[in-house]
Amino acid sequence: MKKTIDDAELAEKRVLVRVDFNVPLEAGRVTSDVRIRRVLPTIKKISKRGGIAIVMSHLGRPKGKVVEELRLDPVADRLSELLGKGVTKLDDCVGTGVKEALARLQPEDVVLLENLRFHSEEEKNDEDFAKKLASHGDVFVNDAFGAAHRAHASTTGIAAFVPAVAGYLMAREIQVLGKLLEGPEKPFVAVLGGAKVSDKIGIIRHLLPMLDSVVIGGAMAYTFLKASGVEIGASRVEEDKIGVAKEALEEAEKLGKQIFLPVDHVIADRFGEDAKPVRTCGEIDQGFIGLDIGEQTAASFREIISSAGTILWNGPMGKFEWDSFASGTRDVVKAMADSNAYSVCCGGDSAAAAEKFGLVEKISYVSTGGGASLEFLEGKELPGIAALQNK
Repeated sequence: MKKTIDDAELAEKRVLVRVDFNVPLEAGRVTSDVRIRRVLPTIKKISKRGGIAIVMSHLGRPKGKVVEELRLDPVADRLSELLGKGVTKLDDCVGTGVKEALARLQPEDVVLLENLRFHSEEEKNDEDFAKKLASHGDVFVNDAFGAAHRAHASTTGIAAFVPAVAGYLMAREIQVLGKLLEGPEKPFVAVLGGAKVSDKIGIIRHLLPMLDSVVIGGAMAYTFLKASGVEIGASRVEEDKIGVAKEALEEAEKLGKQIFLPVDHVIADRFGEDAKPVRTCGEIDQGFIGLDIGEQTAASFREIISSAGTILWNGPMGKFEWDSFASGTRDVVKAMADSNAYSVCCGGDSAAAAEKFGLVEKISYVSTGGGASLEFLEGKELPGIAALQNK
């Protein structure tokens, strides 16, 4: 068990809060504020207890240089609106000017430091840079689960110099994902999709002994189908992962677990939003690309999902962004939404699909971590969590 913000003394303390405000921007405005909303309870708690919240985040990939479009000013504006109070935005995250500005802050104030990745030392986990960040605060609260798999100065380095605890979002992520690894209600079903077998094979290997069944859609299904000897036409395939997929299928058989693959598809003769969808059963003819699971597959996946006790979902069933190839993902998400199971959604594409179909509120928990949640579920120790104090 890790210490949380509730275990820390906050009154009149300068509290460094690492968050994940890596949000989409358009014309200088935040277009999705989900990540900002998820950390509001932590920031509000600090203010309520009379602490000074010194918030820090990265945005995009500026590669150690100042990129004007990646400044956090629009984020500060939205955070201010959501908190209903002024948020001071600084032009850097270290340096004399920052020190002077922080010295003027009063209890309950909220300040947002500039994009951490404007300094190349951040991603290098540079000790001196971590020390400079740490010198701003008395307590360190890490609420950036989405960056917990990165050993950066602001996620791990800083914890060597100031007591580190989990924020409410981080604590909740650890609790929810930990439950999947420790005591999920049975049957435990994994619904996996998306493009790459390489992204998901770690989860399949680690969770297979605990899982009752795995349903696989999306482009990654074609690598599994090819490994099973099924003709997949011109569908996307990871040639170097066919052997890995074959091993996973053999391991499942050995353990008496079932991996369900698509038996029919929605295909097209080219990869394009305006491509004409064609329904096919079984094998895919040469020159055609699989872009969604078919109706028969969706029906069998729905049946498995409806009888589940716990569902882990990561990855769409097809190119859901294009309406002609969205029905498989929609059917599967709706089955999860209608299910009585405890459902956990991981990954940005999955969350975007649930959002598109207006079903995000019906998923029990939507994780804020893409790579972080995958690595956690693979059984890896995440540096950002390891750096937190134990209870």
